[in-house]
Amino acid sequence: MNNLNSTSSQYRSDKKLGSFVKNGDTYFRLFAPDASLVSLVTFSSLEDNIGTEHIMVIDEDGIWETKLEGEKYGLYYGYKIKHKKHKSNGSICIDPYSKAVATYNTYLNPGRSIVIKEGNYDWEGDEWVQRDWRDLIIYEMHIRDMTAHPSSSSDFPGTYQGLIQKGKKGGMNYIKSLGINTIELLPVQEFSNIEIPYQDSTHADFNTWNPYERNHWGYMTSSYFAPESYFSENTKRLEWNKWYGASAKQVNAFKDMIKSFHKESIAVIMDVVYNHFSQYQLGGLKEIDKKYYFRSDDKGNCKSESGTGNDLRTEAPMVRKMIIESILYWIKEYHVDGFRFDLGKLIDWETVEEIIREAKKINPYVIILCEPWGGGYDPEGFSIRGWGSWNDQIRNGIKGENPVNGLGWIFGHWCGDNNPERIKNYVNGTLVRDIKGLFQKKEHSVNYLESHDGYTFGDFIRIGLKDVRYDDIIKDIDSNALLSPAQLKLNKLGALFLFTSQGITMIHSGQEFARSKVIAKSKVKDKNVGKLDHNSYEKDNETNYINYHHSDFNKELIDYYKGLILLRKTFPAFRRAIYENISFFKVYDNDFALGYHLQYDNDEFVVLFNAAKKVDEEFKLPEGNWDILVNPSNAGIVKLGDASGKIVVKPVNGFVLRKMK
Repeated sequence: MNNLNSTSSQYRSDKKLGSFVKNGDTYFRLFAPDASLVSLVTFSSLEDNIGTEHIMVIDEDGIWETKLEGEKYGLYYGYKIKHKKHKSNGSICIDPYSKAVATYNTYLNPGRSIVIKEGNYDWEGDEWVQRDWRDLIIYEMHIRDMTAHPSSSSDFPGTYQGLIQKGKKGGMNYIKSLGINTIELLPVQEFSNIEIPYQDSTHADFNTWNPYERNHWGYMTSSYFAPESYFSENTKRLEWNKWYGASAKQVNAFKDMIKSFHKESIAVIMDVVYNHFSQYQLGGLKEIDKKYYFRSDDKGNCKSESGTGNDLRTEAPMVRKMIIESILYWIKEYHVDGFRFDLGKLIDWETVEEIIREAKKINPYVIILCEPWGGGYDPEGFSIRGWGSWNDQIRNGIKGENPVNGLGWIFGHWCGDNNPERIKNYVNGTLVRDIKGLFQKKEHSVNYLESHDGYTFGDFIRIGLKDVRYDDIIKDIDSNALLSPAQLKLNKLGALFLFTSQGITMIHSGQEFARSKVIAKSKVKDKNVGKLDHNSYEKDNETNYINYHHSDFNKELIDYYKGLILLRKTFPAFRRAIYENISFFKVYDNDFALGYHLQYDNDEFVVLFNAAKKVDEEFKLPEGNWDILVNPSNAGIVKLGDASGKIVVKPVNGFVLRKMK
C-alpha cells in the first residue's frame, strides 16, 4: 500500500518514465504517487475493450514499474489506476510519456499508448537550423489550414505530407516563395479534437458556446511527447467515433516534415501548451493524480486562470520534469528548432529558467518565445530570463486594440496611452531603457500585428475603415477579400513599420494578402455564418483554410511583403543596428509622421512614414543622394528611383531610401 502524500513537493526521481526497451525487454514506468494500485493493461487490438493486466510495483518516489519480456514495439497499452481516497471511473489512462497515441474521436478522447522504437529514423545528416534570433522572420500557421482548401491542389490536404508536397500551390512551396525563414506551428502535440456536445444539458459543463463541438487550433494538449495523429490522416474531415493514429505513422510523418523544411533552411517552432491540459480527457492526468498534477483551490477544485478549466501545477518537481523532458525530447528526437509557450506566465519562474537552461545545453541557438499572459502580463520578467515574448505594445500601438473603438497609429489615432515617443520606442525594439519599454534586448521582442487570436490584420482594417461592420453578413466573399485602394495602403503601412523595426518579426498565415476570415456555411447551424470571425478556434472548414485564389486577388500586397522580407534579409541594418545609430527626424505639426536615419557598417538608410489621414509631410533628407527601395507601390532591394534634398510623403504612405555609394 502506498502511504505517500500526493501533494508533496519532495518527490524527485531521475528514472526514465514511459515505455522503453532495454536489454531485449520492454519497461513501463508511471509516476502516480496517490495510487493504491496500478496495473499495466495491454491490448492486441484497438477494438478490444478488455486487455491483459500486469500488476505494477511502486518505489519510494511514487514510480510504478513493470516489464514484459521481449521488444514490444507496436503494442497498445494504458494504465488502470485505483486510488485510496476516491473511486476510479475505470478508465484506461494514457501514459503521460507516450511517444505515439491512438485516439478514439469523441469529446472524451479515450486513447491507447503505443510502444515505439526511437532513434531509428534516417535524418540524412539533418541538424537544427541555427539562426540568430534577430534574423528570424516567423510565419505562424496551422498544419491543416495551409493545404486543406481545394485551391492548394494538394494530394494530401491538411496533413504533414501535404505541407511539404512539391509542385503544389500551398504549403512549403508558398512559404518559400515569400522568403520566410521560420515557421511557427499551432499546436501539434497530440490534442483533443472534439469538445463536449452542444446544448446537452445532461453534461455538467453546459456547452452554449461551440456548436461545432471542435477544437481545431489544438490548445487542448492530451499528450506532451506525441505528434498529433489527425494531421497524418489523409481525410477530408475529422470523423467521429473512429480511431486515429493506430499505426503511429504520425511519428515519421512529423519528422519528414521537419527534415523537408530544414533542407530549405527554414526553422520550425512548435506552439506548446504546458499551462493547462485537455479538459475533458478520459484517462488523462486527472485520473492519474489530480492533486499532484493540477493547481487547486481550498475546496479541491482545479484552478483555471488559463480559462480552460485545469491549470497545470508546473512548480511540482515531477510536473516540471515532464515539461523539461518533453521539450528536450522534441529537440533531440524531432530536431525541432524552438518553441512558443502558450500563456507562459502560468508556468512558474523556476521551470521557465530551467527550460531555457537545459534546452540551450543541447542547442545554443534554440528559440524560446512565449505569450507572456496568464495571471498577469510580464514580458520583462521573461526577458530578464532570456526568453522572447510577443509584443502586444507594438501590436496595439500600430494597428490598435480593437477595430471598432480602439484604432491605432496607422489609422491616425492613438490607442490607449500611445504617443509619438512610444512609436519611436517600437522602432528600437521596445527596450526597457525607453519609457514603458519591456525588453532587455531587442531580440526578445516578437513584433507582430496579427496572430491566430483576434481579427486578421486585413479584417481589422476592413472594420476600422468602416468598409465592413463587425456584425455585417458578407454576401460576396470574393469581393470582400479584394482590397480597396484605402485598405491596401493601410496594409502596406503596417507591414512597412513591422519589417523595418528592430526585433523578431512575425506574421500570421495569410496576413501577406490581407486574409479575411468569413464564417463559412457548413452542416453546423451557426447564427453567425457570413460574419467576420475573430476567434475561429473551433472551425475546421473554409473559415480557417488558406484560400489561394484570394492570394491571387491581392498580388500587389503579396509582392510588397516579399519585397519587405527580402529587404530585411538583405540588409542587417533593419535587424542589427545599435540603439545609438538610429536617429529620429524632428517633425513639427504632424504627430503621425515619423522618420529616422539608420546606420549599420557601411550602409545608411532613411525610413519615412506618414500615417496622417489628410496631411502631406515633407522630410529633409540627410546630405547625399539616395536610392528609393520602398515607395507607396513597391518594396524590395531594386532601385525604384532616387532622391536628394527632400521628399514629400503623402498620407498613409511610407518610403525606405538607401544612401548611394
